[in-house]
Amino acid sequence: MKILDYKNINEDFFKNISFDTIDSVNGIISDVKNSGDNALFKYSRQFGDGEIKNIKVTQEEIQKAYENVDKESVAAIKTAIANIGEFAKKQLSCITNLDTCVNGLKLGHRVIPINSAGCYIPGGNYPLPSTAVMTIVPAKTAGVKRIIACSPRIKDVTIVACDMAGADEIYRVGGVQAIAAMAYGTETIQPVDKIVGPGNKFVTAAKKQVYGDCGIDFLAGPSEVLIIADESANPDFVAADMLAQCEHDKDARAYLVCFSEEFAKKVREYALKYLETLATANIASVSFEKSFAVVVDTLEQAVDISERRAPEHLEICFKNAKQHIDGFKNYGSLFVGNYSAEVFGDYCAGTNHTLPTNKVARYSGGLSVFDFVKIQTYQAADKFNAQDMIPCASKLASMEGLFAHKLASDIRHG
Repeated sequence: MKILDYKNINEDFFKNISFDTIDSVNGIISDVKNSGDNALFKYSRQFGDGEIKNIKVTQEEIQKAYENVDKESVAAIKTAIANIGEFAKKQLSCITNLDTCVNGLKLGHRVIPINSAGCYIPGGNYPLPSTAVMTIVPAKTAGVKRIIACSPRIKDVTIVACDMAGADEIYRVGGVQAIAAMAYGTETIQPVDKIVGPGNKFVTAAKKQVYGDCGIDFLAGPSEVLIIADESANPDFVAADMLAQCEHDKDARAYLVCFSEEFAKKVREYALKYLETLATANIASVSFEKSFAVVVDTLEQAVDISERRAPEHLEICFKNAKQHIDGFKNYGSLFVGNYSAEVFGDYCAGTNHTLPTNKVARYSGGLSVFDFVKIQTYQAADKFNAQDMIPCASKLASMEGLFAHKLASDIRHG
């Protein structure tokens, strides 16, 4: 971890990761569109996901997975599903159908779930049953009729999590080819209306390419955390939280913003100590070495860094942190205080861990039940209401030179 002074950071510190240079993505997508299942088989072999005999996980295989997963793991998944589902229900209750009148005209909107969703669950470095829960439960709560899950090298515990969360179909396929299959369909996989879920830079690039042919949640890069800490924070907690992000993959990043070089050195010391025995040190050590600590003089400087970085996870561990929440606008999810561990949000607190990275938090929040519903407006005018609107509509149509528009308005006169 490099220690920098606030005065010495430049725009390079805030640069995005680009997905535009990944030329291979387009070729894979095209191949899946043209060759269907055969392309899925080919790329699974090519990218180390193994020989796939059956793309779809059968009911017999799901039952066998339950037999192979211990009761404690099933109980933990059940708890996570309950918490995430309850939070999603409370979120959904905040948006309701609207019926109102404007100048006598009946207007409104309806909250309608999308018909189908594809949930991508990474499985490269680690099995991620938590991501199955995070992506499937909000879709189920929203009322999506058909929910499918795709994951490479899928483990029994992920199969169980997908089934418990409510997936209608589970497929053992990942990477770019899975995104293409969900977007365009194959002989086995029917296409979906929207694709959600995290993934590596190739998966993200694929989502970018298929957007428009289907919906996506957002584009995101490698996992990241930014922690603002003063002397009231526990440096060992901070070190552990930084490593928790760094172990995702070698491109993950952890940022510490603190008020003294001494504190930054303490955090680095704890982190290096933990890395000596950490089972994932081969990955975490690489990304931790590429991570940063920035020493600032004021909270305003700390806020400036956070707002410009727009981190996926933001931890604020300083005195009276709760009083400063409104000063932060750009983040995927916020964790307030020393005991609001980011890892709780990853697994079971109830908020979602599928979050915007790569500065996407400047304009988008994390995955939620809202990603699976549409707000669709309507109007209902009678002959009397129409007379009030004709002059305005006709005038605007004339101003724009759209005379069929004017005709469609004027013809309703009287």
